[in-house]
Amino acid sequence: MKTELAVDLALSARKIQYDEHVKRVLANRYILAWILHETADEFRGLSIPKIAVDCIQEGIEISECPLVPGQANTPDRITCDNTEDKVPGEGAIFYDIRFHARLMDDRNLPMKLLVNVEGQKNYYPGYPLVTRGVFHGARMISSQLGTEFRIPDYRSLRKVYSIWICMNTPKAAGNAISRYRLTKEDLIGSMPVKQADYDKLCLVFIGLGKNPSKEGILRLLGVLLSQDMDAAEKQQILANEFDIPVEQGTFGEELNQMCNLSDYVEQCGIEKGILMGRKEGLQTGRLEGRQIGQQEGRQERTNELIVKKLARGKTVEEIADALEEEPDTIRGLIASLS
Repeated sequence: MKTELAVDLALSARKIQYDEHVKRVLANRYILAWILHETADEFRGLSIPKIAVDCIQEGIEISECPLVPGQANTPDRITCDNTEDKVPGEGAIFYDIRFHARLMDDRNLPMKLLVNVEGQKNYYPGYPLVTRGVFHGARMISSQLGTEFRIPDYRSLRKVYSIWICMNTPKAAGNAISRYRLTKEDLIGSMPVKQADYDKLCLVFIGLGKNPSKEGILRLLGVLLSQDMDAAEKQQILANEFDIPVEQGTFGEELNQMCNLSDYVEQCGIEKGILMGRKEGLQTGRLEGRQIGQQEGRQERTNELIVKKLARGKTVEEIADALEEEPDTIRGLIASLS
């Protein structure tokens, strides 16, 4: 019989392995090609195979590069030292996936983009996720000094994309894609500036709902990251609906391993729940079950109200006042939402 400690250790180790496999599956160049095709205007007119084979460059980085600007030492591509950027409460911060993409612009001139893809399980980690996205994008811009350009050659500054794939999002944010970018607003008159000269930062947030969408990139990512499908079913959908090669290379093996680890993590969680239940001697009757169900229903309604008020820009204090709760209670609920 496993002890609760043994289950905790196994669960922790498998979660880490599972997260790494999720990153590797997302880093498949055909998956990245679909993400770029559906979220970045520069790739809309190109085919998926062309983006995957011709545009996405070699050297896709997976949890390799810390968010430290100016650490590269070659002019052709950004490279990383072993230095780490530590933030209180989060430890060392690394990009999940980062790569370069090359293509021709509307003037038939070569252009280069820097792309970061992040997988996010917690939609409300205790701070606005979009603000963290701004931080990532700003880091990618500042890190180009000394690698992609040197002062005063600002013309060589590359456009960056920071794309966030948010899993298990609440109903208010599920099955949605939002994009944030720099735009020009003329307050008085108009200054003749080319869009390409200021359009250097774009954030994209993809929210995957609990009930997957039936089309487009939301369908693809919903299938890919689903914990209700086995690897064989996923491979069939990816191949038949999205023309993604799943039998060549290691992609099929990574997908299979990710699904197996997902099952194992779930089983560990079940075992832990059983052990905790036995330890605490929980014996819930029909009346208690009804009371628990009512309580869970009220809690779900409270969570939905919190999500809606956050989406409207309400502060924690304002939400606490409206729901007649303490601000610390609201902060705890926000941190637990995913």
